Amino acid sequence: MDDGRDDALEDFACVPTTLLGATKPVWHAGDGPAVIVMAEMPGISPHVARFARWVRDAGFTVFMPSLFGRDGAYPRAAEGAAVLQRACVSAEFRALARGASSPITAWLRALARQVHEACGGPGVGAIGMCFTGNFALSMMLEPAVRAPVLCQPSLPLGDLAGLHIADDELVCVRERLEREDLTVRAYRFDSDRFCTAARFDAYAAALGPRFEPTVLPGDAANPEPPPFFRDVVGCAHSVVTAHLVDRAGHPTLAARDEILGFLRLRLLPAAHVTVGP
Repeated sequence: MDDGRDDALEDFACVPTTLLGATKPVWHAGDGPAVIVMAEMPGISPHVARFARWVRDAGFTVFMPSLFGRDGAYPRAAEGAAVLQRACVSAEFRALARGASSPITAWLRALARQVHEACGGPGVGAIGMCFTGNFALSMMLEPAVRAPVLCQPSLPLGDLAGLHIADDELVCVRERLEREDLTVRAYRFDSDRFCTAARFDAYAAALGPRFEPTVLPGDAANPEPPPFFRDVVGCAHSVVTAHLVDRAGHPTLAARDEILGFLRLRLLPAAHVTVGP
């Protein structure tokens, strides 16, 4: 699908959403329980939108909040690098902070409450990627969120073993996982320079068996990703978006199917749990 074109997102509706005094565009489509897909750098790219469509087609109402970048933009190197630079110094994200949560996660928890009320079902799914990867964990402080997925969580930048969540919040999340018999799914490539084995080890130490990681071989990544991922990221990184290979039997496609299965298990009635997208 890497044709170098922007995605008009014509099959999504966009609603300016005001929560906690801040307004952000939120794209949505589909029917069924809510799943919030938080884009990786440099924003809601065609590959992120493709993943959101897979979630929609699996029986969910998918919501994509616009947190940074130009919505639908093909990830070019210069534009993407500028988005990354702005986000790194933004007070909303605190990208360098270890042991602290991004302020934006409070807004995302409020979004989860709102979409759960609108869509019903047993709860909400939250999928974070790269810059937003750990946000899905912080969102577990909201009782509506029941299916957190961390794809290549990359914050805090500059501290490969750090966790981008406040210590007291991490304790609360661990207690909730135990109390409600929930788990956290997480994905990375073994050669990722931004989401390393040290970070997954830190999650495992903090969450114990409630943390369920999947590590894919770096040589399974799409060898021809868009320019931002080729020139700025420079390593196997985006498991279910830019570095996914849409071919039957491929490890990245299997990871996608595993995520969809996890969402079905947690959010859909048992009669509707099936295998595949």
